[in-house]
This record gives sequence, structure tokens and C-alpha cells, in this order.
Amino acid sequence: MITSPLTTNKSVLAFVEKYANMMRPKDIVWIDGSKAQLKALTNEAVSTGEIIKCNSKLLPGCLYHRTAVNDVARVEGRTFICSREKENAGPTNNWMEPQEAYAKLDAIADGCMEGRTMYVIPFSMGKVGSPFAKYGIELTDSIYVVLNMNIMTRVGAKVLTKLGDSDEFVRGIHSKVKLEEENRYICQFPEDNTIYSLNSGYGGNVLLGKKCFALRIASYQGWKEGWMAEHMLILGVQKPDGDIKYITAAFPSACGKTNLAMLIPPETYTAKGYKVFTVGDDIAWIRKGRGGKLYAVNPENGFFGVAPGTNAKSNPNALASTQKGTIFTNVVFNPKTKTVWWEGLDKNPPKNVLDWKGNKWSGGMVDADGKVIKGAHPNSRFTSPAKNCPCLSTEFENPKGVPISAIIFGGRRAKAAPLVYEARDWKHGVFVGSIMASETTAAASGAVGVVRHDPMAMLPFCGYHMGDYFQHWLDMGKKIKNKPKIFNVNWFRTDDEGNFIWPGFGDNMRVLDWILARCEDAVDAVETPIGFMPKAEDINLEGLDFSVEQLESILDCDKKVWLKEAADIEEFYKRFGDKLPKELTAELNRLKKNLRKRK
Repeated sequence: MITSPLTTNKSVLAFVEKYANMMRPKDIVWIDGSKAQLKALTNEAVSTGEIIKCNSKLLPGCLYHRTAVNDVARVEGRTFICSREKENAGPTNNWMEPQEAYAKLDAIADGCMEGRTMYVIPFSMGKVGSPFAKYGIELTDSIYVVLNMNIMTRVGAKVLTKLGDSDEFVRGIHSKVKLEEENRYICQFPEDNTIYSLNSGYGGNVLLGKKCFALRIASYQGWKEGWMAEHMLILGVQKPDGDIKYITAAFPSACGKTNLAMLIPPETYTAKGYKVFTVGDDIAWIRKGRGGKLYAVNPENGFFGVAPGTNAKSNPNALASTQKGTIFTNVVFNPKTKTVWWEGLDKNPPKNVLDWKGNKWSGGMVDADGKVIKGAHPNSRFTSPAKNCPCLSTEFENPKGVPISAIIFGGRRAKAAPLVYEARDWKHGVFVGSIMASETTAAASGAVGVVRHDPMAMLPFCGYHMGDYFQHWLDMGKKIKNKPKIFNVNWFRTDDEGNFIWPGFGDNMRVLDWILARCEDAVDAVETPIGFMPKAEDINLEGLDFSVEQLESILDCDKKVWLKEAADIEEFYKRFGDKLPKELTAELNRLKKNLRKRK
């Protein structure tokens, strides 16, 4: 029987023993979270070349890592929900029968840690001991995973102390194995509180507290326990009188979620004393709290951000967060200065450095076809401690969470969605979230403008049937006396030449201002077929070179465009069959009826 210096919990010890017997590591190391242990592991990873230390003066405590060339992103095609009934995984998830999955995974994992060390990582999603907290144990053969998990979650002996003798913990099993694409699997077993990840070393697939636990497993837990796990940022807006209101917002990828989470208001607002605080940039756990309101926490402890495009103009707070104690993955590395670079960081790409693959690279290099060779991978990453963020909210560690005044949904739409509109009520708000979609860009796909539906930005991350997920949203609304108002935003409306009309970035504060005014019933709105829209004069354009006419052009509801949209929604809804809540069908019918009315 395996023993541990950190716990006598029989369930934990049995879990570790089972996979130690299967994977056969040469050593087992329990991660206690101490600085001394983490320093020793860092030095070990440096000695093997797995990690490179950055310049201790310019980037103190920062590390550099490269993944395998075939292992650079989440792999949705190799990600499975292994529920006992296929129906429970729903039509939007890949499904595998649990016993078949375990047999397949166990066979791949057999002996996979021979000659390696197994690290046992006790971790907490949420502040240890808080009402929101959920605990997990991740087994891994990667020091890179240990160091990242220490940033992204709360790691160490305190987790096992709080867990006590309970067997209520998520079991995470990871091994790099041989990094074979054909045997790469990221499997979630919601009914077993288990995650199994093999043949990957990329963060999104192997930091099991991230999307695997905090969304796929937690969304299922929330469904069963009466709370919500959402792919949402959380931010606080402080007004000049000191009052702070909190907003959650869900966006698909490439829609500016981190930029909004760390927004710096325009000068016309900061001069008056407005401030924006970040509680979280990616995930929100939400439950009913005091006063019949919804409260949200960020269960993570760090930021796992996309590096390219992050700079002093686009997101100065995110960039500042990377300046110490950060792990950089798949960016450019300068071996002389031991610093990092990526596309979009500045306009001065370095010369005679190493690209994300470790090859010699200089800015401006082109291939045989004259195409620019990028130095950093487009999905290269930084893992930074949340405490580094200059605008981190003082409520970040509040165990009870923050009260939500507004929920925002949004996507990238060239013509359909206006700059902002408000749902009529909670049911309509759930409908608005369920029809979220984005259009592909030239960078993402050869086909431009293809609409991809992503309800609540949860399509890749919902751990159960999305029809049941919609119903859970509707049911939560019935439990809450003081519901947040629900809005939809679209920063990406374009003119006939394809140029963005709205300036975005910090100026999105102007839209948040209107949203909060609506939450306080301080401003009127115009009822349209799709919901309540602002009067142009109620969006503050002070200090902005942007005309009222331009604003009116993106505060519209083109009935022809929306009738086409309604037909597309109806087709999308067919995927959910009889699991689609009747309330959403009713909302779609109301939309169509509204659109057919004459002015």
C-alpha cells in the first residue's frame, strides 16, 4: 500500500496506487506546494532542457518551454465525454462508452511512466475552504504541468488537509506517454469525477484544472448540485462614488474576452474616477447567494493567455501580468538576452534568435513562396499568476464571490447583431445566449463569414447534453429573486469595405456604462423585434472621434438579416431534438413574429 507524507486519505492513496501500479513510475513525488520543492523541480527541468530560465533581471522568475510540434492546441476531435448513456453526452460532444474508454486508455497508459517520476498534485479550484471550492488530484509525469498547475490553481498540502478523509475529489490522470497524435485522448467521465489525458503536453489538454475540470466536469457537477460553471470573464466597474457593480461575459475565442476582462477605460472616464477591476478572464462558477442574487467566483488562480497580439496597446494589464513568475510556451526565445518575443508584441522583431520550434529565426524571414515565417506559434501562451495583474480586484479571493448585476453574451458578427441590446427577461436572455454565434475570419479559415454557433461560448466545454444545459439555465432563473439583466454585444460590425466600425478595446467601457445604467433603471431604451436597444444619445461618445450617425448605423435591427438569422437558428435548434426546452422554441417563434410585423 502506498503511503504519503501529506495524507492518510484512503481514497486518495488507493487512486495513486492504482495508477502507479499501471504506469510503473520509478519514483512518486507528492507536491506539497512549498517554494523549496518547486525550486528544486524547476532546476531539475532546466537540467534536462525541458525548461529554460529567462533573464532574472528583465523577467524575474520567468521560464520558457516548447511543446512538441504536433502538440500545440486543444484537440476537440480527440476530446470525449464518457457518460454511461450516449444521450447524456448530447449531439455536440464526442462520446465514448466509459468501460470501452477506460480499457483503451489503460492499455495506452500501461507502463508509460517507466523510468519517469509520477508527480501527485493536490489542487483546489477556488480558494481552499470556500463554499465554491472543489478539489482534485492530478497525476502527471511532467514537471511543466506541475509548475503550470502551481500558477493556475491552489496547489499543495493545504488541499489535502481540507479534503480530510473525503472521497469527493476529481481524479486527474495525465501522461505524455510518447506524444503520439493517433493515441492522444482527453476524456472526461462526468459521473465518475474523472479526467484521463494521454499523449499530450500542451496546457489546454494537460492542465486538468482548466477546461477539463473547471468547465466539462464542473458544468455537470453544477447541473446536479444546482449551480453553474460558465466560460465567462468576471469584471467590476467602479463609479466615481465608489460603488462597484460586477458583470460576467461569455465570448467565443477571438472575440476579445481577456481584453474586456482587463479593460482600461478611456480618459473621459478615468478622469471622472471610473475604474475597472478583473476578477477573472476565462471561467466563472456561479451560485445563488445572499439577497436572492447570483454570485460568481473565478475558480482559477492565474491566466493562461494567448501571447500573439498581446501588447502595451491592446492589453497593457495582461502584458504587465507576464513580467514575473510567468511560463512562456511556444514563443520566440532570444538565447543571448534570455528574453521572449511574439508577433504583435511590438514592431521590432528580433534578429538571430530561436523560433517556437527551436530553429534559427529573424524577423522578416520568408519562405520559398515569399510568405512571412512567424516566430511564435499563433496559439503560443503565457501562464501568469493572477496576483501580477495591476487591475486585479480586491474581491478576487472573496470566498463568497461577487454579486452579478449583468450577464453579457457576444460574438463576432459583421452585419447581424447590433452593438448592444438587452434581453426582455431571463427566458429571453437564455434564448439570446443559446443563439450566440461567430463568423469565421480569413485568419481562421479559408471560408470567410461562415456562421459557427457556440451557445453561451460553451459548445466545446459543456460536460452533458446541451438541451439539458439550456434547461438548467431556465431552472436557475426560477430560483433567483433578483436576477441579473442579460445583454448581447457585438464589437465587430463592419462597413461595406470590411472595416470595423466601432473602435472597441477601452471604448467598450461606453457600452458597459449603458448596460449598468439599464441595470439601475437609470436610462430608457427602445423596444425592437430582438430586444431593448439604446437610444444613440444614451451612449457616451465624449472624447471619441465617432459620430452619432456612425453609432446609429450599428444600433439597428435589419429585419431581412434577422429573418435569415431566425431560419439559421431554427436549423441549429434541430440538433437538440426533443431535449430543446419549449421556452426556447417559444422565444424563436416570438422573434419570427416580431420580425414579420410591419413598422
